[in-house]
Amino acid sequence: MDFVAIDFETANRYRNSACAIGIVVGNEYGVVDEYYSLINPQSPFEMQNMRVHGITEEDVLEAPTFADIWPTVKRYINNQIVVAHNASFDMSVLRASLDQHNCPYPSLQYLCSVMLSRQVWPGLPNYKLNTLADVHGIMLDHHHALADSRAVVDLLVKAIRDSDVVDLNQLLKEQAMVYGQLFERNYRTPKRKKKLV
Repeated sequence: MDFVAIDFETANRYRNSACAIGIVVGNEYGVVDEYYSLINPQSPFEMQNMRVHGITEEDVLEAPTFADIWPTVKRYINNQIVVAHNASFDMSVLRASLDQHNCPYPSLQYLCSVMLSRQVWPGLPNYKLNTLADVHGIMLDHHHALADSRAVVDLLVKAIRDSDVVDLNQLLKEQAMVYGQLFERNYRTPKRKKKLV
């Protein structure tokens, strides 16, 4: 079964300032398709953000806006299972960008790979993407949106194999987790199911 990893980089502290997006379609075997774009956030860049991802205002002068790329992005994520590392951040960037451009929300289910990694590999020093990549021998150019999305797909493939399940749905069932959901102007976060006493 396919799932879609997504990662945003932002120009400043505000969630509606996406300046890059990486999307990687994967399944239990690996990468199927990918998409990357710089985005002109039409807002100023802050030094702390530039230090993280290395993208500058000059880099995005000729880049499309979020509204320009949204039809392409929507084709990748609408009615799909979307995964992000620290999904609360990436989903909030998506919502803020859609709100800013008055775009309808897509319908999708989503999952946080931080939450899932804590369940599958307990006891690690932390669950940052670069730490998990190091632990599992995954190549990572950290804070490049496409590389981060590729690493999330690789992590999920590893989690599926390490858990000896056939796909992502079975992995979530095994870990007693439920997908979050995005729907028009609202959302529900992913959760672990409460155990019956």
